[in-house]
Amino acid sequence: MSFGLPLMVTVALQTNHNRLQQRLSALATVGQLSCGGVRRTAYSPEDLAARQMVITAMEQIDMTITIDAAGNIIGRYSGTQDLPALATGSHFDTVPAGGLYDGALGVLAGIEVVATLHEAKQRLKHPIEVIVFTDEEGEMIGSKAMAGTAHYTDAEFYRRLDGTSIQTCLQRIGGDWEQLTTTQRTSQEIAAYLELHVEQGGVLEARECQIGIVQGIVSLQRYLATISGRPNHGGGTPMDMRQDALYAASLLVAAVHDVAVPGDQVATVGYLNVTPNAANIVPGQVDLTIDLRDLSLETVEAMVHKLKQRVQEIEAATGTRFQLERQHAVEPTLASPKIQETIVAVCDSLQLSHYSMPSRAIHDAQEIGRFTQMGMIFVPSQAGVSHAEDEYTSPEQCGQGADVLLNTLLQLDLQL
Repeated sequence: MSFGLPLMVTVALQTNHNRLQQRLSALATVGQLSCGGVRRTAYSPEDLAARQMVITAMEQIDMTITIDAAGNIIGRYSGTQDLPALATGSHFDTVPAGGLYDGALGVLAGIEVVATLHEAKQRLKHPIEVIVFTDEEGEMIGSKAMAGTAHYTDAEFYRRLDGTSIQTCLQRIGGDWEQLTTTQRTSQEIAAYLELHVEQGGVLEARECQIGIVQGIVSLQRYLATISGRPNHGGGTPMDMRQDALYAASLLVAAVHDVAVPGDQVATVGYLNVTPNAANIVPGQVDLTIDLRDLSLETVEAMVHKLKQRVQEIEAATGTRFQLERQHAVEPTLASPKIQETIVAVCDSLQLSHYSMPSRAIHDAQEIGRFTQMGMIFVPSQAGVSHAEDEYTSPEQCGQGADVLLNTLLQLDLQL
């Protein structure tokens, strides 16, 4: 991406890479699994223990702590002027068997940024806020409540799989469902939000780039497709007399792949259920999911249109019936050009190679970017692996990301 004349910056400070790694290792012990991964799901005892660990770390570097109605932890390092905050952060809840870096790096790098400033006895003009968002791996109630996009009146939407109510969950972590609307904030309170995150893909590693500069977070549409045919005897039904739901589904799977190539868009069939799922029965029904993503909402809608055309053709050719139900839709959020330009300049000053790219994973930054300027910094994920026990980003890469985060915030403090 071109931003016109290059912005020149001077790198002012460097974070303590060893201290950041020590914090990552310490947090990894909370919810650690025997396989080496981490289970720290939202609202769990492990989540509560991690919250206390992070709050203690914030208090040690002169940050004031607020827990809002959504349970978000907001650590604030005061500035020298009465200005909106520069915010950073992420989440540290995990999938049931996650890794050490997803979300946690963003939170702990934010704390390391403030620790570096505190150690240097330095304050910015703007306050700095390090935010730990609630339940990013679930319904993202933390960032959505802050952005004004939460289901404020639908408590059942947030009920946990084990039946626990959202009222109980939020109470556990210091939140309050009845006051959820008070969580909402504006650009008058947060001037910009910048999040450091592991890439959760293999692009940076493949390109041998040290830093990813996120152009935006993609639009997503997810559908449940139900394909209905006719279950019948696998031996007694000739091929030209079958209404084979699985065969029709296989044609749809191929169509989903085809609508995403060539180009940067992605399309996935990640779940498939066959009924009756027996060796000698022609499948009568298949349920599958279709996940479509691109930075352009128009591109996603064009993929949907092409798929619906292909569905009609498959129905006619196979004698089956298709039902497409949209389950989930998220509009894209573009990163601020000013923030992207600043990250580029900081990377150049630090002599770090960089690559501009979309984020195809959903992050809290997507919601925060709906009301203020947003930017994201990616560091490589080894072999592109994330949401897994062997998720890995090296200490050097984590430190490089933290340095870019720190110096980008320093530059934004001068610009905003």
